[in-house]
Amino acid sequence: MASRLAQVAGHVTATSSRGLLAGEVAIITGAAQGIGRSAALLFAKEGAKVVVSDLDEKKASIVVDEIKKAGGEAIAVGGDVGADDFPEKIISATLKAYGQINHIVNNAGFTYDKMIHTMADDAFDVIMKIHVRAPFRLVRAAAPYMRLKGDAAKACPNRSIVNVSSVSGLHGNVGQINYSAGKSAVVGMTKTIAKEWGAFGVRCNTVAFGYIQTRLTGAKGGDNTITVDGKQIALGIPGGEQT
Repeated sequence: MASRLAQVAGHVTATSSRGLLAGEVAIITGAAQGIGRSAALLFAKEGAKVVVSDLDEKKASIVVDEIKKAGGEAIAVGGDVGADDFPEKIISATLKAYGQINHIVNNAGFTYDKMIHTMADDAFDVIMKIHVRAPFRLVRAAAPYMRLKGDAAKACPNRSIVNVSSVSGLHGNVGQINYSAGKSAVVGMTKTIAKEWGAFGVRCNTVAFGYIQTRLTGAKGGDNTITVDGKQIALGIPGGEQT
C-alpha cells in the first residue's frame, strides 16, 4: 500500500506533464486560489485549456497569467456562481473560446458558520444556494455539450464532472449544519449525475476533502471576507461560538 501511495503521489506532483488532458477543455469554479487554483494549474499542466472562474475576476486573471507563462491556455471568467445568469455566461464564454466542454470542476464555495441555535435562515439558505443549487444549474446548462451520442461522443470521448464535497458532508461538523447539509447533498447529486449520464460516457465523482489549509480553514478576522448578494461574509474558523 505504501508503494502504491508513493506512486500516486508521484503522478500528482511530477514536474513534467504527461499530457493526460491534451486538447481538452475544463471549467473550474472557485479557481482563483486554494484548491481551485491548484486544480487549474494541474489541469493546465496536463494539457487542458482551462476556464478559470471566480467571484474575484482579478485574481482569476492572475491564475490565467500563471498558466500562460507556463505554456498553457486559459481564460478568466468572473462572476457569482449563484447568479441566475452565471451558467449561461460561463458556458457561452467557454464555447466561444474553445468550442467544447470536456470537464467541469464544481469547486466554488465558502463557509458561513454558526451554531444551530444561532444560525439565521439566510446563513443556511446561501450555503445551500452556492454548494448545491449552483453546481446543479451549471451541470444542467452543460447537458447539451456533455450528454453526447454517436459521432459527437467519439469526437469528445473524455468527459467528466468533479463535485467538491467535504468530510463535513460525510460526518457532520460542529457549527456547520448548513455547510454539512450542503456538502452531503453534493454526494447525492453526484451519484445521481453518474447514474443518469454514465450511459453517455460522462463520469461524475465527488472529492470529499478533509483539512486543507486555505482561507476557509484559517482564523476568522481581518480582511478574510467575501461579498455575496451584497452582504459581506467573514471566512475562516470562528472562535468562542460554542455557547
